[in-house]
Amino acid sequence: MPATKSSNPLVGIIDRRLDAANFREQHWEGTFWEYLDLVVENPAVSRNAFQRTYDMIMSYGSESFTHFKQEMTRYRFFSDPVDKGADGIFGLERPLETLVDFFKSAAQGYGTEKRILLLHGPVGSSKSTIARLLKKGIEAYSKTDAGKLYTFNWRLPRQLGGTSDEGETIHPCPMHEDPLLLIPTEARKDVLESINEKLSLGQKVRLYGDVCPFCRKVMADLMDLYDGDWRRCMEHVTVKRLILSEKDRRGIGTFQPKDEKNQDSTELTGDINYRKIAEYGSDSDPRAFNFDGELNVANRGIVEFIEVLKLDVAFLYDLLGASQEHLIKPKKFAQTYIDEVILGHTNEPEYKKLQGNEMMEAFRDRTIKIDVPYNNRLDDEIKIYLKDFGPERVKGMHIAPHTIEVAAMWAVLTRLAEPKKAGITKMQKLKLYNGKSIPGFTEDSIKELREEAPREGMLGVSPRYIQDKISNALVSHQAVLEKSINPFMVMNELEGGLSHHSLITDEELKKEYRELLAVVREEYEDILKGEVQRAISSDEDAVKRLAANYIENVRAYTQHERVRNKFTGREEEPDDRLMRSIEEKIDIPDSRKDDFRQEIMNYIGALALDGKRFEYNTNARLLKALELKLFEDQRDTIKLKNLVSSVVDDETQQKIDVVKQRLIKYFGYNETSATDVLNYVASIFARGDTKQDD
Repeated sequence: MPATKSSNPLVGIIDRRLDAANFREQHWEGTFWEYLDLVVENPAVSRNAFQRTYDMIMSYGSESFTHFKQEMTRYRFFSDPVDKGADGIFGLERPLETLVDFFKSAAQGYGTEKRILLLHGPVGSSKSTIARLLKKGIEAYSKTDAGKLYTFNWRLPRQLGGTSDEGETIHPCPMHEDPLLLIPTEARKDVLESINEKLSLGQKVRLYGDVCPFCRKVMADLMDLYDGDWRRCMEHVTVKRLILSEKDRRGIGTFQPKDEKNQDSTELTGDINYRKIAEYGSDSDPRAFNFDGELNVANRGIVEFIEVLKLDVAFLYDLLGASQEHLIKPKKFAQTYIDEVILGHTNEPEYKKLQGNEMMEAFRDRTIKIDVPYNNRLDDEIKIYLKDFGPERVKGMHIAPHTIEVAAMWAVLTRLAEPKKAGITKMQKLKLYNGKSIPGFTEDSIKELREEAPREGMLGVSPRYIQDKISNALVSHQAVLEKSINPFMVMNELEGGLSHHSLITDEELKKEYRELLAVVREEYEDILKGEVQRAISSDEDAVKRLAANYIENVRAYTQHERVRNKFTGREEEPDDRLMRSIEEKIDIPDSRKDDFRQEIMNYIGALALDGKRFEYNTNARLLKALELKLFEDQRDTIKLKNLVSSVVDDETQQKIDVVKQRLIKYFGYNETSATDVLNYVASIFARGDTKQDD
């Protein structure tokens, strides 16, 4: 019956998303000889699993950057372009570089292809995310032209494939193997040399072992049937495009340990199909075997072992042969070659247990461990939480500025080691790691700080804990009522959760983490004061006038000239008192005022040479000084501390409303959070004035 067209608009949407040509391309079928033509034209279709995984990562490109005098590479694949950033990883460039180096070495056959890749780190440090990214990436890559790979089916006469003597039966290769493995071993070396002539050294096609026992049996039967004529045997082969898929258990596998009493190695290596023994007469007949173990399923791709060190010892022994010899040995069955990346991940306690087990030396020797620590850069930690709590995800709820930042700040502080160097706090260390300049500390100082704490990032609070507490704050009674959350609500959740945190049982550690929350509160107060100061002093005309006045005096001072007073018309000495009142706001000592003023004039001169004009906001340091000076001059006229009293005069209220609108416009607050911030900062100033009175 022919397909009928529907006028329903939803059908049109579906049609636009479907690509019939792409479907046909992904379901290509051809003869063995056509496949050989494809290989000659593009040898990359016969890459092994390690080569394909490395090429997949590199296909998304990379960028080099310098971080604290160290050249580093950021691989764009780990930002998750496959799924629009859903599993993007931030701030782990060094471990990810090590990971890519592993794949590069394995792709070139330097020995790491015979190892188990073990991601090791604390809970919630992105180990599972890295594994998920690799699986997702290789699946998407297999659908592209660059990532094409192929397998084959057998078209067998009934007398070989079943009990009837008529017609044909179709039998897919149960291990999705490369058709090149069907080339007799005697000729394979010469064939590979011919294929590899056009490839560079690092791109050589490398095949592992032989076809699976089922295909060996079929091949042997066909060779008997055709009296050793290999060409006639190949007429029964249909080559087809292979699309890797985890949900269809094709080329991607995942294994999670269960209760030790219920673990069975057949889950990894497959098992006898007892129903077919009666049909084929022997439990050693390959046709009476299910190639459905996780290592069978993952052939040509990746297998992930969740909490790999919780596996029963018998499973770990299976992994030894699977990694070193690319062989698995199911019980009561022939050895089977595999071509796949074996990736495991584990937490610290399990790895320590492995180190203490002398019986597992062989396993330790065949693993390459990559430490995946927690993130120690504040900006990258913030990005982790914005994935879940950014404005595009959280609708109808206002998240006040710095709410995510203070939570991320506390998380990073718990992971940092106490600095051994005198004169630096953990908060300053956090800022240094985040790229902020602090007087007296150079990039070499940061290198020293890192070297004195090699295990930094392997301890501390997990991002999952932070995500849970932000979620709690979002659904709290206060948040639902006010349709907003602020940093104090989240910090209260973080502190309250410590008393029943399942992984933090040490009371001294809980005390230390609470003290760090106090440090974060103090830092947040400073941030708020700075924002309110800038909002008060963000009268653009006033800042421009102050800047022009300052520059005029600095120019006269550095040129040893006098300044004309606009009111009296008389020539006067430059106003040093005005200049110092601005320079002191950014801690320029009196001994360095000449240097700073000359630096400003040089800066203006350099801009002029480039055809650019100096504006009041061109120099960040000078702008900050001007804003702080203007705030100090205007603070008393606004009388911000009067906000904490019950009576505010109309004139003050008008000025406060202007400041509030600036907080909303320039800093991201809404009406409620701007009012809260002004009230809170007013109370801080009121406390300050009380202390001074005392």
